[in-house]
Amino acid sequence: MTVTQESPRTYEVRTYGCQMNVHDSERLSGLLEDAGYVAAAEGDTADVVVFNTCAVRENADNRLYGNLGHLRPAKVSNPRMQIAVGGCLAQKDQGEIVRKAPWVDVVFGTHNIGALPVLLERARIQGEAQVELKESLEVFPSTLPTKRESAYAAWVAISVGCNNTCTFCIVPSLRGKEKDRRPGDVLAEVQTLVDQGVLEVTLLGQNVNTYGVEFGDRLAFGKLLRACGGIDGLERVRFTSPHPAAFTDDVIAAMAETPNVMHQLHMPLQSGSSRLLKAMRRSYRAERYLGIIERVRAAMPDAAISTDIIVGFPGETEEDFQATLDVVRESRFANAFTFQYSIRPGTPAATMDDQIPKAVVQERYERLVALQEEISWAENRKQVGRTLEVLVAEGEGRKDDATRRLSGRAADNRLVHFAVGDHTPRPGDMVTVEVTYAAPHHLVADGPVSVRCTRAGDAWEARQGAPAPAKGVSLGMPTIGRPPAVPAAGACSAS
Repeated sequence: MTVTQESPRTYEVRTYGCQMNVHDSERLSGLLEDAGYVAAAEGDTADVVVFNTCAVRENADNRLYGNLGHLRPAKVSNPRMQIAVGGCLAQKDQGEIVRKAPWVDVVFGTHNIGALPVLLERARIQGEAQVELKESLEVFPSTLPTKRESAYAAWVAISVGCNNTCTFCIVPSLRGKEKDRRPGDVLAEVQTLVDQGVLEVTLLGQNVNTYGVEFGDRLAFGKLLRACGGIDGLERVRFTSPHPAAFTDDVIAAMAETPNVMHQLHMPLQSGSSRLLKAMRRSYRAERYLGIIERVRAAMPDAAISTDIIVGFPGETEEDFQATLDVVRESRFANAFTFQYSIRPGTPAATMDDQIPKAVVQERYERLVALQEEISWAENRKQVGRTLEVLVAEGEGRKDDATRRLSGRAADNRLVHFAVGDHTPRPGDMVTVEVTYAAPHHLVADGPVSVRCTRAGDAWEARQGAPAPAKGVSLGMPTIGRPPAVPAAGACSAS
């Protein structure tokens, strides 16, 4: 009798939401591969499909249930297939997911992502859905196996959870109180990444600048930034997102005085109206926000500052909205992520009086976008003629094939599309270019290109013979990766 070995089960992770979800999805992929699963080929339906959900974005639940419905026929036709739902929406809806979509096999929360392989196996053996959601964090996500998507840039979580009570946000109730990693653990992870070829790390937390609250050091975040400056081979350090209420001058000094900390700051404003900021429970006012920007620019005149803004929060008057426009004009943001307020069940703002009519919100939103586009374009035009060092990225430019350009990020995180010269760089290499054209959301450099080959480029090249990474994580933001061992010398440096 001939015995055939069953092929490994395939998986796909589909991610919605914030950078923390992207980071968690890398852990989910790592856990599955550690358990013997392999990434599904592009275009194939995986044996295990994992939805890592968001409860903050508009219509998050409708999007999830729509996607679950589309998968139902595939599950009926493939008895090996399993579907798992995790993340913030799973933490919020819990057993409701299985009630609405009984073909789901596993529901897990934000606090127990490490349990996914066990829950999948238990569901397979018992033949029934497994719903397991913990009320507090079991294991810090960064201690779990990971499958990073990039050889040159990485997220590094320094904290999870949030101690704030913003009235429009449900995240604190879903991710819990802030938990901080010890500085030594963070720095050890960064060093490991650099040893693998990573050039850029982004320190990640719900409120990165409250880092240290658990171990009683309110200056811990600035110290962490400075410590990153001592890691040889780490060329770029970023962080997201700080809270204006906790933003201190020692962080500004650390940014200005640590050479590898980038002069780029993403700091959510939400509203320029101090009255609305109070209603949002944001714990700062417009004057404080503008004061931080003024001090950042005094220390780093080249700093690129971006923000988040909500339009149409309950009770917003035309006067309140004008206050937001005034702060935007004064702040001169490089770019802004603008959102129309929509009700999020479970948040205090959902039951507030004076919900703003959709037509009013839309009209204000369009005015804000038009103003910010004008400012972004003007700020980008100031870059024309400047020489920038760009970290070559993979998949940043949608039109690169048609324009015969490559793309990457400048030190201040502006997107740059550049012409390829005689020596084509690899993702992870550095190029020096001169900006020849500016658009509101990107820069173009069509002149000569100077290429600096890097160990990150070597790591990227070494990975090209490895199996393709799992698909499904696509947020239009830099992705991150666990490269294999970096070769001593790459083809780029040898050519």
